[in-house]
This record gives sequence, structure tokens and C-alpha cells, in this order.
Amino acid sequence: MSDAISSASFPPLFEGLEVAGSIDPFEKACSQAALGCDAGLIAYNIAADRLSAAIVFAPEVELADAVAMLPVCGIGFQNALGALAPPEVSVHLDWSGGIYVNGAACGELKIAASTNDEKAVPDWLVVGLLIPLMLPASAAPGEDPRRTCLFEEGCAEISPVGLLESWSRHSLVWINRWSEGGLEAVHAEWRGLARGLGEDIAMEWHGEHLEGKFLGVDEQFNMILRTGARTRLLKLCGALKGGTLN
Repeated sequence: MSDAISSASFPPLFEGLEVAGSIDPFEKACSQAALGCDAGLIAYNIAADRLSAAIVFAPEVELADAVAMLPVCGIGFQNALGALAPPEVSVHLDWSGGIYVNGAACGELKIAASTNDEKAVPDWLVVGLLIPLMLPASAAPGEDPRRTCLFEEGCAEISPVGLLESWSRHSLVWINRWSEGGLEAVHAEWRGLARGLGEDIAMEWHGEHLEGKFLGVDEQFNMILRTGARTRLLKLCGALKGGTLN
């Protein structure tokens, strides 16, 4: 199937671009952004087993600040699923983009930009979302308790289109709050959803295995990690697809 007019409804200033088959909406959004498409494009692909989507942004701030769109859109997803899912379903956000539902990995958010220079204002920035709806046919329920999907967590009645629309609306609310100077409110909301905050964690970061206590984040959502007697600052810009530690 070729690119199609959107069958989903989005808030003003957003425009949908539905793709299908093997087309990755994250890659599609990045290519469209590089060609100069307007900000607000939402490319998406809804398959039987997954929902994937990506939003194009045109930041007006340096990349070091603009990458806050990753946790902001994460808050938007938590709010969206929280509004549609049964009340017992919990959603937490990994600092670098992972999404956890009822304690198990359930998809991810990822980010790309036109530049890796954290002091430059990007021409464009894209945040992508991938959520598994069902387990692969080869996987038995509960086979890997570390991973799950929405259907296994009691969300089978949620429409993927409805979830996508809700994600766009809730993300827009938090984008507006962030852009209007609501940094404190964004941080407060995110801290309540952050996975591992204040706890000992282990993570892979640019080929390095790190273990330490996740103390928190700074104003730009860079991670403050205490490893032994050393406190390290891991920059969120490093989460960019193809990103560097800068």
C-alpha cells in the first residue's frame, strides 16, 4: 500500500500520514523532515501486532533543550494510555525512552534530529513511538516475564487508532506546558513516572556497562548517576539515534 490520507483525527497543527507494510514511520518522518515537511506531521503504521508512529518537530531552542521532547512525549503516552486502560494498568518511563507496563518492557520512544551538536538549533527533530499490541505468534504468554504487550496487560479493548489520537492530544498538552515555561510541572510529572529513580540501576550506554544509583536529572533531563565515589552526568543527547556523548 502506498502512503495514505490519515484515517486518524489529530489536534490542530498536526497532520497524519498513514503508511503500511514494512514502512517504518520513524524513518518516514525523518526523511520527510529532511525534505522540509511542516512540523506537526505524524507518520504512523498500525499493524495487527503493533502501533508505531512518529511526530516531526521544528525546535526553536538548542538541541540540548529540544531533546526534552523525548520525556515530554513519554508523559503524553502515559497520560494517553492511563486515560484508556483499566485502572490497574501502570506505566513507567525509562530515562532513555523505554516504556514499561506493569513492570515489564512494552515498547519504546526514540528520538532523532538533524544535528548532534547540542549547542545548535536543529532544523528538525522527530520522536517515535513503538508499542507491541500482541505477542509474536511464536511466543507463549508469560514465556519472558521481562517483556509484555498491551493485550497481555488487559488492554485488548483499546483501539490502536484511539491510543494514537490520545497520544497526540496529551503530548500536545505537555509540549505547550513545556514551551510556555512550565519546566517545573514537566519535571514533577516525569519524576512520578520515571523507572528506577532513586534506585540502584544497571544500563548499557554507548558500549559501556554502567551500574550505580539514579539520583535524578538536571534541567535538561540529563541523568545524574552515582557510580561508587563518582557522580556522572549522562547527556540525553546521547539517546539520539546515531547520537554521541557530546
